[in-house]
Amino acid sequence: MIRRPANILVVDDTVDNLRVLGEILELDGYEVRVATNGSQALATARELPPDLILLDILMPEMDGFETLRRLKADPVTVGVPVIFLTALEDDLDEEKGFALGAVDFLGKPFRLSVVRRRIAQQLLLSRLQRELADLRASGPGSPVR
Repeated sequence: MIRRPANILVVDDTVDNLRVLGEILELDGYEVRVATNGSQALATARELPPDLILLDILMPEMDGFETLRRLKADPVTVGVPVIFLTALEDDLDEEKGFALGAVDFLGKPFRLSVVRRRIAQQLLLSRLQRELADLRASGPGSPVR
């Protein structure tokens, strides 16, 4: 079975962060799409749901918390894992992010080695969860692939 490269949506209102993360992730073999605000992220994710979203919290108009809330309310994007990348350091912000459905929370400035590792872990976990769901859906007595 040939696997396609994972598709990652990076959402940040700081163009330099988009550029750095985009370049690194593309070098790692991922397909990368970018959005500079929450509304654009929602539209992009709904059009072609990514395998993972890296989402800034502090953005004008619609912050990352509201963006995540809307992603999790949409049946098309509810299952997409979201990692917050943010300069916020308050434990309450981190707790709020997890309560809304974020799978991880990384502070800025970020260390690329840590970001890469967390992305790889979340993509693997997501893939394994999908495979398990597929096996369960095939029911008992179905041949295991």
